[in-house]
Amino acid sequence: MAGEPIRACELLAPQTREQLEQDERNACARALASQELPETHGVRGVEAYGRQAMVRMAGDTLFLSLFTDGWKVVAAGCTPQPDKPYDCLLKGA
Repeated sequence: MAGEPIRACELLAPQTREQLEQDERNACARALASQELPETHGVRGVEAYGRQAMVRMAGDTLFLSLFTDGWKVVAAGCTPQPDKPYDCLLKGA
């Protein structure tokens, strides 16, 4: 996701994109490029629960939601925390 900020912005859920732009006080592509999202290396697993999904990759975990125009990333740069929810670098409000 970090490699192509303009394309990656198109894949973000509306609230996630808005939160990123608000937090960084910049347009999405520039704001996303400034994030320290991990490099990814292929999909290791996908779990879908209705309109929600989790995609595990080497180096990152993404959370997605299904919108009318397809699947969008609601959180990225997520790492598991023992006995707690995932900690995500990029997420909506």
